Amino acid sequence: MKEPLLYRIVRPIITFLFRLIYRPTYIGLENIPKTGNYVLGGNHTNNFDCLLLISSIKRVIHFLAKDSLIKGPKKMIFTNMGIIPVNRNIHDKGALNNAIKYLKQNKVIGIFPEGTINRTSNTIMPFKIGCVKMAHDTNTPIIPFIITGQYKPFHHSITIEFLKPYIPKSNLTDANQELMDIIKTKLKEKRR
Repeated sequence: MKEPLLYRIVRPIITFLFRLIYRPTYIGLENIPKTGNYVLGGNHTNNFDCLLLISSIKRVIHFLAKDSLIKGPKKMIFTNMGIIPVNRNIHDKGALNNAIKYLKQNKVIGIFPEGTINRTSNTIMPFKIGCVKMAHDTNTPIIPFIITGQYKPFHHSITIEFLKPYIPKSNLTDANQELMDIIKTKLKEKRR
């Protein structure tokens, strides 16, 4: 499966502009594997979170995203950016199976397990189980991340921190809770 051409063309542009305008701080980049498959999973604070992740690593990230992004005039752009559309009204097994196919081909998946943007800054919403399921079923590490701060132009006010790789256990409910606890604990430390 070829990587999406549009993504490879716009990634350097996005990275340059994003770093110029938002001046993000990147912590824990050494926790991201240079090769192989992995899942990036963390909290979701803003529509710009995808751009922050894109600006973090050079590899193509296949994001799981709401299926409305591939309808109408946006379809051509987002389809060619390599997103995996998800119908959020159902347990979308098709989206999960597509993500698993990508992981089996040593690709990178980006997912926000909360399932939507969390507008509250005090806590995280319960995680959907898809992140740990796809990682478990493909024996793939999850690289948890936390995003803190706000997207303020020309301020160093947004930070993304990548944590140590996490391998889900066989009990997916426990693994999902453990992943959520890892991220929640780190967020609490940062907000002190």
